[in-house]
Amino acid sequence: MRNWVPLSKKEYGQNWNRIYRDFKFKPSTSIFPSFNVPHPYITYNVSGYFGDSSDLSAYDDLEEKVLDVFKECTMLGEYILALDWQHECYWINPRLEFERDEFGEWAIPIFPNGDYYFFIQKDFKWGFLGHPWENSITIFGKELIDAFNKNKPRMFRKILRQD
Repeated sequence: MRNWVPLSKKEYGQNWNRIYRDFKFKPSTSIFPSFNVPHPYITYNVSGYFGDSSDLSAYDDLEEKVLDVFKECTMLGEYILALDWQHECYWINPRLEFERDEFGEWAIPIFPNGDYYFFIQKDFKWGFLGHPWENSITIFGKELIDAFNKNKPRMFRKILRQD
């Protein structure tokens, strides 16, 4: 088995159409939030980690804890969506190796340092949504929130919004 399996054109269109429709997604560099997610949700302000962060280990901490939480919230063999707005998107399995590119990053980074990066359960029960211009990460779905509360990344200290 391999990870980072590209979505077909049909899957790509269906999933982005659902995000635009169900989340009322309106990409913006200045009007926030750019999406409405199902309840419950928490949006964390991660602005302190953009630019020259002095706590570089926080990025590794985020990746490690996200993978642990994704494993907790998925069944053995289950794939979730890894979406990069207006770029190639993938199916990923949190239990398989997360190959890295020449810069040491995942094909779609977990930290939103340049685009909207969304990691969503295949039936949209929960998700992890990174917003590059609001400098935020939103998690939705009780199961995912509960898992992050048990295994919280250092970046998740400042709550911006929640419901």
